[in-house]
Amino acid sequence: MKIAVLKERKEGELRVAATPDIIKKYISLGIQVSVESEAGKGASIPDEAFHNAGATIAYESSSCTHEASIILKVQAPEKDELMLMPEGASLVGMLDPYVQKDAIAAYKVKKLSAFSLELLPRTSRAQSMDVLSSQSNLAGYRAVIDAVATFGKVVPMMMTAAGTVVPAKALILGAGVAGLQAIATAKRLGAVVSAFDVRTVAKEQVESLGAKFIEVPASESGDAAGGYAKEMSDEYKQKQAQLIADTLKKQDLVISTALIPGKPAPVLITEAMVKDMKQGSVIVDLAAASGGNCPLTELDKVVVKHGVTIIGYSNMPSRVAVDASQLYAKNVYNFVTTLLLSKEGAFQVNWEDELVVGTLLTRDGELVHKNFKS
Repeated sequence: MKIAVLKERKEGELRVAATPDIIKKYISLGIQVSVESEAGKGASIPDEAFHNAGATIAYESSSCTHEASIILKVQAPEKDELMLMPEGASLVGMLDPYVQKDAIAAYKVKKLSAFSLELLPRTSRAQSMDVLSSQSNLAGYRAVIDAVATFGKVVPMMMTAAGTVVPAKALILGAGVAGLQAIATAKRLGAVVSAFDVRTVAKEQVESLGAKFIEVPASESGDAAGGYAKEMSDEYKQKQAQLIADTLKKQDLVISTALIPGKPAPVLITEAMVKDMKQGSVIVDLAAASGGNCPLTELDKVVVKHGVTIIGYSNMPSRVAVDASQLYAKNVYNFVTTLLLSKEGAFQVNWEDELVVGTLLTRDGELVHKNFKS
């Protein structure tokens, strides 16, 4: 049994799919591990650390993937990587299938068992494998740090001999994993925090963190299966837009996190709303990669529009790549060892397992995931 850990090729991706401590765990199961040279460079892990953990360092992608049974990635592989993967191997990563549709066809041609971890069902059994939660948690933290670093004022209230500095006001749009961490981080830095979410279950969580929950007075619920949000009615959206517009006028920092799986991000902050915001305020749009919650967001850029700074980084977890890699590697290890391997380290999959069914895109040259069958 051989596991290959490839270097990420997408621009701005600094994470790695396995860390030295996790590689030791794989090797303790009798598995050979090959790591592509400089795979950990962006996460401050030198080749030597992987070598000392027992991995073989491969200086070419072809030698890394040669005879590999399982290939670990953070993001979907590029075409040249796919060409080098052994036919019938298992590919594990965040494969972004709603966007990377052409790649699915390539997985079929190579007869890969392609597991897309962001499709993992959100059950209690899957928590230790939940890459979306671990990475979103870090994204929410980093979003606040970037917002504060850009903001031209201090965040907490300060009482000085020269006068009192009032605390900054922060609004978090979307109280999922990223939003809740953003709330906690903004509170720790001394901001007065409020939050909005269409899901009624979010109110208790927001208030438990000491933030004010703002909500649309309506009987309609935004709760969808698996803890996600669903798309709301037009009437609700009109009320929501007015509530957000009124609230934004008073805010200094805004972290926007709203996403709907498989669909463009909902527009929550219109250009008209931005025009009415305070000069010097900051928006961090964590939905930038899915089109953005604000139409003025520019992907992977920091822009100033109508006196408001808008941050549109598409890969916030990669901005804290050291910790993001550690958490991701542990999630992947739990997935691989629980679902793909026997206790002795041999390849053994229960293809009927709900977590396998939920993440498996292709197998034996066929598209098998129900969400992507035409």
